[in-house]
Amino acid sequence: MTAIAVPPAVPTPQVRASLLRQLIRRPIGFAALIVLGVIVLIAIFGQWLAPYDPNQASLQLVLAPPSPEHPLGADTAGRDVLSRLLVATQITLAAALVALVTSLVIGVVSGLIAGYYRGWFDSAASWATSLVMALPGIVVLLAARAVLGPSVWWAMFIFGILLAPAYYRLVYAAVTAVRGELYVDAARVSGLSDLRIIGRHILSVVRAPIIIQSAIIGGIAIAIQSGLEFLGLGDMSVPTWGGMLNDGFAAIYKEPLLMIWPSIAIALTCIALTLLANAMRDVLERTAVVRRRRKRAVTTSTGSVAAVTTSFSLSGSDITDELAADLGADTVVHPDEGAQREVVLSIRELRVGYDQPTGPDIEVVHGVSLDIRKGEVHGLIGESGSGKTQTAFAVLGLLPRGGRVTAGSIDYEGTELADASESAYAGIRGKRIGYIPQEPMSNLDPSFKIGYQLVEPLRRNLGLSKKEATERSLALLDRVGIPNPKRTFDAYPFEVSGGMAQRVLIAGAVSTDPDLIIADEPTTALDVTVQAEVLDLLRDLQRERQMAMLLVTHNFGVVADLCDRVTVMQQGRFVEQGPVRTILGTPSHPYTQSLLDAILEEGPARGPLVTTGAANEGGRS
Repeated sequence: MTAIAVPPAVPTPQVRASLLRQLIRRPIGFAALIVLGVIVLIAIFGQWLAPYDPNQASLQLVLAPPSPEHPLGADTAGRDVLSRLLVATQITLAAALVALVTSLVIGVVSGLIAGYYRGWFDSAASWATSLVMALPGIVVLLAARAVLGPSVWWAMFIFGILLAPAYYRLVYAAVTAVRGELYVDAARVSGLSDLRIIGRHILSVVRAPIIIQSAIIGGIAIAIQSGLEFLGLGDMSVPTWGGMLNDGFAAIYKEPLLMIWPSIAIALTCIALTLLANAMRDVLERTAVVRRRRKRAVTTSTGSVAAVTTSFSLSGSDITDELAADLGADTVVHPDEGAQREVVLSIRELRVGYDQPTGPDIEVVHGVSLDIRKGEVHGLIGESGSGKTQTAFAVLGLLPRGGRVTAGSIDYEGTELADASESAYAGIRGKRIGYIPQEPMSNLDPSFKIGYQLVEPLRRNLGLSKKEATERSLALLDRVGIPNPKRTFDAYPFEVSGGMAQRVLIAGAVSTDPDLIIADEPTTALDVTVQAEVLDLLRDLQRERQMAMLLVTHNFGVVADLCDRVTVMQQGRFVEQGPVRTILGTPSHPYTQSLLDAILEEGPARGPLVTTGAANEGGRS
């Protein structure tokens, strides 16, 4: 045991204030909120604050100037301008809200679905969006008025449909960018439904742009609605700001003040919405500030480092004695003993291919077969690009877009998973099959705390209450060796180290007590010391819970340290399978031998580099 001084594993984040509080702290945002707040209050209570009936006409008050009885005067029909302005605020804002909600629902929902699922809906939605954008808006509104009559509500509903592409393109671009992130795949592996993933992990990414866009669209809707009413295309019997503009323009030379009041209302509202959008952009797109505490001394054990690091310096026949001794004779599973165990995963003649827009499909896995038994750690080793991860993803149902199982079977405890639907994986992935990825920081959603990302799969897969899931998550964080589980539970992923994040993912993978764990190079992104600790943790958890494990790696040291059996893969094919001692000691395939020969030897250092020119000069002398 060695005491070393390291930075704390979990920094303490500065608590971010709410959006409203941050807007209040900004002068522009505060002023915009005050103006909009007053306008909204007028819209709600305006009809009760109006001193007169807004539609009551009087010949004696036609174009009457401002007076104590009529503070803003009267219009061309002798109606009280103040009363009409108060009531018109409610109708104008409500009509603009109709357009905003219509465009928001159509654009955001279709953008989320098209960006996440792609396929035929993506093509259809993109075609419809292009068609709507090509339509001349004013012509569509004129045609709608001719068919439906001069209704401000129908006009704004149709205008909302015309505005929907603005949301669609914004959301679609954001979802497409985040759809391929590893933490989205990790959420699927943990058993979360598509609806929950879209609603939480995907929507959180586009939330800020949607809020900002809504403020802008709201101002546009008010301006367009007022413009239509000003042109006389609306129902002139309904008081609106645009209708008041139209009435004032008709008498601009007799009573110019009639144009001033609705113009001020429209200008103040649109300017306030624009300034609010700018303020929200600054707040929502600001990076969170993280404050770190003082360094403290922690105690860590690195006893297994030597066993892992020295494995890189062995080659040939030396591997059998050295690494078998580190592995331990009691953990070696001979073929006869292993055959007595129950088969958890059976792969037969599996083929994986990718669709190509032009030309024949590309096959990346060529008819491979594999059995993994209960309590067995099976290593899948090969160089990069050999098809290891494609095989693992085929089992998990997480092949990238265009990839599919073209032939063969994947039998998991009696359930066929080869090219299965999402409903077939509903009770398996994340509950009976766990997954440990190779890039810990990319597989945790930075928008949510670690605790949430551990609790939600437990509630979804095991039906636990929030309290029970929280207690279980804290116990798991403690079990995987995190010094302060509560602090890590309340931290965001960017506030922990890579090794700590990998421990979190391991805790999440084993949280539902799965029968099979698929670990895709779980130590690749970690330094040597942390690799050794993570390998020790995986070994202990596997023995403790008697889980089967498929370990994808390119490191023979990891295979010797963890695995009972190993399969060697080359160019999409399995070239050799067997117990670890047999494969490492007496490999029968040339490719396996070449991999073992590539391990650095313990020997004298090489001499200095001698160039061809220097060698020739030495020979002549």
